[in-house]
Amino acid sequence: MRQAHMQGARRHLKRFTTRADPSAPRAPDLLRRDFSAEAPNVKWVCDFTYCSTWSGVVYVAFVVDVFSRRIIGWKASRQMTAPLVVTALDMAAWVRRHVELAGLICHSDAGSQYTSIAHTERLAEIGAAPSIGTVATSYDNALAETANGIFKTELLRNPAALEINGGPWKGLTDLEVAICAWVEWFNERRLHAELTYSTPAEAEADYYASHPHAEVA
Repeated sequence: MRQAHMQGARRHLKRFTTRADPSAPRAPDLLRRDFSAEAPNVKWVCDFTYCSTWSGVVYVAFVVDVFSRRIIGWKASRQMTAPLVVTALDMAAWVRRHVELAGLICHSDAGSQYTSIAHTERLAEIGAAPSIGTVATSYDNALAETANGIFKTELLRNPAALEINGGPWKGLTDLEVAICAWVEWFNERRLHAELTYSTPAEAEADYYASHPHAEVA
């Protein structure tokens, strides 16, 4: 890379977005840092991060399937509130609408958005069990944190991606367009070392090919 005058994109220090609500009931940690799954829709992890635009900060929430690393839900918003994470969860439920989700573990940090009544009730509606890590311990939700880091490194801080996706972005609308394109690339074309250099889409296709009686999401 040095000989080709290339420099890798760097991850910056994190700006903390997790703000716990001490009065809200908190679900137990059902994952206990075990970020492995034997099939799709056994474990999901959730988190959100922030992006700077010319007109202010935009928050972006993701829902990731632990088995395939596929991003199955996301939402961008100007506000760091419960609807941000509930809408991302709604997208994930819609993407997996042909699959029975009862027994699914949906893991997040202890942020007030994830302990909110709205998010807890939506999990109950789809049959998912909430799981929440401890406060101020990023390792308890390391997979979701990693997805956030990849997103910011590969889209927001990558000069080539900025040019391809129209960045830097003026505001929410054009950033949403860029995120949509990036998520499609991440799921369908990006190779993941954890998946033996397959894409999330290929990992799921291989699973369903070897389990013909499983429902395809």
